[in-house]
Amino acid sequence: MSRLVVVSNRVPPPADKGARAGGLAVALSAALNERGGLWFGWSGETTKGDNESEAPHTRREGNVEFSLVDLTKRDFEEYYSGFANRALWPLLHYRLDLADFERQDVSGYFRVNAYFAHVLAPQLKPDDVIWVQDYHLIPLAAELRAQGVENRIGFFLHIPWPPPDIWFAMPVHRRLLEAFTAYDLIGFQTEYDAENFTGCLVREGVGHELRPGLFRTGSRQFCIGAFPIGIETGEFAAMAAAAADNPLVRRMKSSTTNDSLIIGVDRLDYSKGIDHRMLAYERFLQNNPAYHGKVVYLQVTPKSRSDVPEYAKMQRQVAETAGRINGSFGHLDWTPIRYVNRTIKRSTLAGLFRMSNVGLVTPLRDGMNLVAKEFVAAQNADDPGVLVLSRFAGAARELQAAVLVNPYDLEGTGNDIARALSMNRAERVARWREMFDQLMANDVNHWCTSFLDVLEAPPALLKAAS
Repeated sequence: MSRLVVVSNRVPPPADKGARAGGLAVALSAALNERGGLWFGWSGETTKGDNESEAPHTRREGNVEFSLVDLTKRDFEEYYSGFANRALWPLLHYRLDLADFERQDVSGYFRVNAYFAHVLAPQLKPDDVIWVQDYHLIPLAAELRAQGVENRIGFFLHIPWPPPDIWFAMPVHRRLLEAFTAYDLIGFQTEYDAENFTGCLVREGVGHELRPGLFRTGSRQFCIGAFPIGIETGEFAAMAAAAADNPLVRRMKSSTTNDSLIIGVDRLDYSKGIDHRMLAYERFLQNNPAYHGKVVYLQVTPKSRSDVPEYAKMQRQVAETAGRINGSFGHLDWTPIRYVNRTIKRSTLAGLFRMSNVGLVTPLRDGMNLVAKEFVAAQNADDPGVLVLSRFAGAARELQAAVLVNPYDLEGTGNDIARALSMNRAERVARWREMFDQLMANDVNHWCTSFLDVLEAPPALLKAAS
């Protein structure tokens, strides 16, 4: 079995006995441990000087070697804060109005990818299989090919891919499309994303389809496929059941004894639709006065990318919306929204999901959204809560038994919150069972092995990517 090399923008920190890694880190670590592997990426640290280091920091945990590089302050500002998070992120989430295309940021993005390739190439073995993760590293395979690397290289995009007319607004759209063709397999969360991407290739004349899922550009052939990511379903369900004894979960339960609990958990990001969600909850309160004093909406929103101006502005806006709604509807003994602007341990969140009557997951656009899957996995099979899910989340392709909503329709989403709260037990159980079975069949380990099986398949079998 070939050694697996995972490349990501960030590399997990050393194992912490007091914390639990997320499902993606668990799955990738398991695959790396099984076959021996290398995890390469940015350390999360910036250097004081202007020169990039030639020597990575390394550590070993079991059968896995971790290789990390620091970035200069200029690298961080141009590659990460600049092009990755102020150009690619908004564009790939259909937000052209927020995309900022600065020439120096584009240069920094390609420069850092070349730097990563320069440091990684000498660490590779001839039969290594390389798996590159996410939008920060689109040009990496092309840079590795320029270093003479001939290994099989796969790429997985964790966020959405937009239709061609949005992608073509990117000033370097063709250069990035051409960089993609250096991969052997390009994976997306949904068939919709894969179709959007192939539309970009064909319309721009960068590649043509030989058969479903198999493309050619020049002398190279590469595959495109949908590989929806999952979670560690069984383990998360067990974690949620055990979390009943968590002190924070017990305190939350005692403070909402006679209330229905609605929960939303999102990183602070404009793609998550948090402000829209609060406004929909406000419509629900306006239209359903019988629920006043009987329902609490808990929104957990850790800060994110606070160095980016758009995020600082959004943080103020969400806090103001929550405060206004609480001021309009709250009483001395009832606060309609509890807004928590910090990180909560994953094990605690599992317990909060389990005690919640409704999971409110309503992004304006999302590649997958694992919170939706975690909410379902955490439920008590005998008395489950209801998932209210945006139809614009990738998870909606799999979780069809959720209450699917249009997050831009505030009135409709408010009505569906009321519908979820009043749903009878038999319907709740039936909907939950359908979704839970889907999550068990397509867990994170299935995602990992299905992608690698296609990446390592002989060329004659690459049709499986479709």
